[in-house]
Amino acid sequence: MPTNFSTQPSQAADAAARIRAEQWHLSYLQATTAQQISRGKGVVVAVPDTGVDPHPDLRSNLLAGTDIIAGGNGDGRRDRDSHGTSMAGLIAAHGRGRELGALGIAPEAKILPIYDSPPHAYGEPNDLAEGIEYAIANGADVISVASVGGSSSRLRQAIRAALNANIVIVAGAGNLPRDQTIGYPASETGVIAVGGVDRAGRHAVVSVTGPEIDVVAPAVDIYSTSYDGKYSKGTGTSSATAIVAGAAALIRSKYPYLPAQEVAHRLTATAVDKGPPGRDDEYGYGVIDLVAALTADVPPLGFESASAPAGGGPTTTAGAQPDDDGAAVGGLATLGVLVAAGVGWALVVRRRRRDDGPPPRISR
Repeated sequence: MPTNFSTQPSQAADAAARIRAEQWHLSYLQATTAQQISRGKGVVVAVPDTGVDPHPDLRSNLLAGTDIIAGGNGDGRRDRDSHGTSMAGLIAAHGRGRELGALGIAPEAKILPIYDSPPHAYGEPNDLAEGIEYAIANGADVISVASVGGSSSRLRQAIRAALNANIVIVAGAGNLPRDQTIGYPASETGVIAVGGVDRAGRHAVVSVTGPEIDVVAPAVDIYSTSYDGKYSKGTGTSSATAIVAGAAALIRSKYPYLPAQEVAHRLTATAVDKGPPGRDDEYGYGVIDLVAALTADVPPLGFESASAPAGGGPTTTAGAQPDDDGAAVGGLATLGVLVAAGVGWALVVRRRRRDDGPPPRISR
């Protein structure tokens, strides 16, 4: 169960001053340099999750969305779990000045909040499917699915429809020990399946491994926004998923005519190789490189380069990057656990989530 910490004004100000320094993944990924090239302007990222609270560090980038399930306020902008707000902050928090407040990877992207997963409970595949359908109908350029679970025919159809609509879908791989294999929709062809690394760039012990992993991103001790103006600290592939979704937003903003498959290909082709040479089941093609993804001369998919690594160049595999914990049949789990980090921080446990979907696989 989540634990909330009351915050006095002076304590809230202190937390806002400290949060940026705690966001180690920003310096690790050279986010400041990348944001001099692209900040995600003009891109809409849909976040089907537990809703997104209008946090001071995020609210200017928060659109009116929708509630798929009962218990929200009608437009997706209410969160009593913290997971959805945390994911949205990692993608597009704008902070409150140069060093004050939380900062997302794409601080000028817009968040489309979709409340489809109840607080501290399991979400349903068909609710996620309805959320994906809403994202397609309302102009999403990227969909960040920070949950894993079983699939349903409706969910599979929705994922495939989104891929066919030229939308980049990023999904978390899942978290050990609850999840033992890559969950859905990360396991779907064409989805960017995301695993996690720790502060040292090593495979995060919580991150599920498998042949579907495309790329990895920071997933341990990740600080972000929470509800009621608080902040959160989380570990899990959910956080890595949101970070990769932010990276996709940067690319879509800089290259607005680049097809979704090529956006995914740019992420895998420029990733920093880890582990054994070439793609592997822990790191996929490697850790995302924001600056290289925005600046490198990347041959299009299918282009055979003499310098391509043995076994073929990076491409996106079945089921782009996942995030949190395992999938119960018929339900979906959000990936990752938020823990208390002193006054002004919120502790949150993510839950389960949904099902399936198809089109074009970004090949390995």
